[in-house]
Amino acid sequence: MNEPIPEAPLSELLVRAAAFAAERHRSQRRKDDAATPYINHPLQVAELLVSANICDAALLAAAMLHDTVEDTATSFAEIESAFGAEVCGLVAEVTDDKSLPKQRRKELQIEHAPHKSPRAKQLKIADKICNIRDLSDISPVGWDRERKAEYLRWAEAVVAGCEGINDWLDEQFRLAVTAKRRELGFS
Repeated sequence: MNEPIPEAPLSELLVRAAAFAAERHRSQRRKDDAATPYINHPLQVAELLVSANICDAALLAAAMLHDTVEDTATSFAEIESAFGAEVCGLVAEVTDDKSLPKQRRKELQIEHAPHKSPRAKQLKIADKICNIRDLSDISPVGWDRERKAEYLRWAEAVVAGCEGINDWLDEQFRLAVTAKRRELGFS
């Protein structure tokens, strides 16, 4: 078992997490027409949590790292070794099991959301807000109006199990969904 990671100052931990995530996601792009660098997404999620007045170093580091295990060759052991068990545990709480079919992973996000820790719930909401905001500017290529509406319905089902921890994030989620529905022509 690894020695516990000494608690680092917030800025040091965040810079290390950002650098780690940037390295791991370096060749990845979002699925939009512009092939936006993937690292923009975890940066936006962490920034949103900071905007919610969250100063929790482990949670903000987990926001930077939340897709590394799911979307790169990174292991939980690497996350734990570099950032400690607390950060690794938060990353694990929001990581899908990619060995399962996509539809099953989506169902499990809905089923597991109410049972996540309060910190993981906030991270999950911030992730969904960022994804919803991206549905117009950097939507995946080929996503038509109905596919976007389907994503909104699914995200609402996931977030329904996460709400009640941070009023500001809950409101930002509602505002993002309302704006996206209006933009897509749904009321």
